[in-house]
Amino acid sequence: MFIIFIATAVRSTFGFGEALIAVPLLAFFLPLNVAAPLAVLVSITVALVVVAQDWRHVHVASAGWLVLATLFGIPLGLCLLTSSHQEMVKAALGVLIIAFSAYALIGRAPLQLDRDSRPWLLACGFVAGVLGGAYGMNGPPLAVYGTMRRWSAQQFRATLQGYFLAASLIGMCGYWAAGLWTAPVTRYFYCRCPRPLRGFCLAGSSTGGCTGTVS
Repeated sequence: MFIIFIATAVRSTFGFGEALIAVPLLAFFLPLNVAAPLAVLVSITVALVVVAQDWRHVHVASAGWLVLATLFGIPLGLCLLTSSHQEMVKAALGVLIIAFSAYALIGRAPLQLDRDSRPWLLACGFVAGVLGGAYGMNGPPLAVYGTMRRWSAQQFRATLQGYFLAASLIGMCGYWAAGLWTAPVTRYFYCRCPRPLRGFCLAGSSTGGCTGTVS
């Protein structure tokens, strides 16, 4: 599936963003309650590989607080995903993508945090949980926090994958409990994703030596 190929290449290069690409495009061909769990299964696969490679660069404390806050956001996101107002949920997804794109394009330097901020960690983690539960799209609030902390590219990529691994596993448990991890989701993952995941391996090999700071 070409969509998954491109999405995983983006994720492996920048540390997040595959759901921003995959979920809106997959929603043209699949129900949103199939596209979101599928994106999360892909997230788990990519995160496993990156954490195995870059675990030394993970900010464990930051990732832990983000995951803790995410636990409280996921149920709200699942309520949105399972609501009967799916057109409104899709419209909210469009607004989210436009808002984050505008934030990225404006290019203004955000607030700088010299050390971890508990309120920012909890706020970003909670919003990430809501977006993850509803769309499988945890990344934007995490990107904002990582940028404020001025993590290096390696730290940014590794810490986000440490978060994604834990949060995505929890998210899939939530999907299962809500009856959204269904046979079609698993079938799409096993039949469509192995070949596109080569995009991750290709891009991941080219970013192993990334340096610099996220800004």
